[in-house]
Amino acid sequence: MAVSAITGARLTLGMPLSSPALTRRTTSPSLVMAVSIDHKVDNKLTLTKSEEAFAAAKELLPGGVNSPVRAFKSVGGQPIVIDSVKGSRMWDIDGNEYIDYVGSWGPAIIGHADDQVLAALGETMKKGTSFGAPCLLENTLAELVIDAVPSIEMVRFVNSGTEACMGALRLARAYTGQEKIIKFEGCYHGHADPFLVKAGSGVATLGLPDSPGVPKAATYETLTAPYNDILAVEKLFENNKGEIAAVFLEPVVGNAGFIVPTPEFLNFLRKITKDNNTLLVFDEVMTGFRLSYGGAQEYFGITPDLTTLGKIIGGGLPVGAYGGRRDIMEMVAPAGPMYQAGTLSGNPLAMTAGIHTLQRIKEPGTYEYLDKVTGELIQGIIEAGKRAGHAICGGHISGMFGFFFTEGPVYNFADAKKSDTAKFARFFWGMLAEGVYLAPSQFEAGFTSLAHTSDDIKKTIAAAEKVFREI
Repeated sequence: MAVSAITGARLTLGMPLSSPALTRRTTSPSLVMAVSIDHKVDNKLTLTKSEEAFAAAKELLPGGVNSPVRAFKSVGGQPIVIDSVKGSRMWDIDGNEYIDYVGSWGPAIIGHADDQVLAALGETMKKGTSFGAPCLLENTLAELVIDAVPSIEMVRFVNSGTEACMGALRLARAYTGQEKIIKFEGCYHGHADPFLVKAGSGVATLGLPDSPGVPKAATYETLTAPYNDILAVEKLFENNKGEIAAVFLEPVVGNAGFIVPTPEFLNFLRKITKDNNTLLVFDEVMTGFRLSYGGAQEYFGITPDLTTLGKIIGGGLPVGAYGGRRDIMEMVAPAGPMYQAGTLSGNPLAMTAGIHTLQRIKEPGTYEYLDKVTGELIQGIIEAGKRAGHAICGGHISGMFGFFFTEGPVYNFADAKKSDTAKFARFFWGMLAEGVYLAPSQFEAGFTSLAHTSDDIKKTIAAAEKVFREI
């Protein structure tokens, strides 16, 4: 949801957003950018180099970015351009330092640029970066995933979460012989045509394309319902008996903000899918290995038929995976007739980073620590907001969190959209000026890592208290 630039949000101590130093655009953007940036020693935030780089990028890339949320459309203004990351910190090309709560949108669970992972990648690169043929590293990571995730007996590695969900969708249709699927408003499963659907006003309304270029035929078999709405799902099954191949969902929503399932919702979905010979598919691209070592399904004790993964299992490199029961997965080519392939699937670099990341988070105390620091963070932010008189609600599970500028509670995307997005934008820019990088949208979850310290959390809460008073 786009909002206008927020007048008066300060990007330096005392410098308004409208300052010429921050709004200047180059007339002939330079394509020569510094490779390494000296980190600043003061706490003033200037974005001159980011502005120059982004102006150049807009001549080269659609909207200046390679993924839309990075463009800051939801919060106004223009994005910061990152130079380097380490641990819980990131630095932009102007040398500004931030405590990072985006974590590359989830993968950086042990912290950015971990020394052990980088060393392992260095050794692997000596052997080559891509083989286009089987390698032992694929077996190792597959064993780790299968041992960890309750639903996965066999796994296929791909290169992104979108690709994983595409494969899982085709597989569900191949296995069941049915074509219709149910997805939930606000749940994002990548940019494949059948998933780019907005919910209609009626719970049983067939989806309409949510993007130009998506034909109606591609989404005709996509049914939608509000998240956490049991009655809506029951009606969809009643009106489409014997026709639904799969129910797809984020077991904890992260792409509409942080929204948790009600206690009965996941149990209901497991039962109704079993009763109707429909596959239950958990999109754990975001929640996999983050809520617990076995993902959301281990955390909630609900085992789906298929699971999609990404982010953490690649340790910061491009990766995705889908897996599930052996009898379903053996339909995937070349074991079976359901075709799916990928040139860089299972490449040694992604496998190496994934292996070393999973081995680290398997160590005792990992999820207890993530829960501790994330709980302190979200409690501190919400309490500070309420003390300053703002309507705010939120929560966390392990190292995943979120908050909304609304009284709440938030059970679905319709509830989330009641948030004051203009206020969030002011809060975002205020926090950025204080050296805290949050997701640049009200409708995105946040992430902590093992590299975040108690001092990071205290600094963030102190910054939030200051910004809440100012906005």
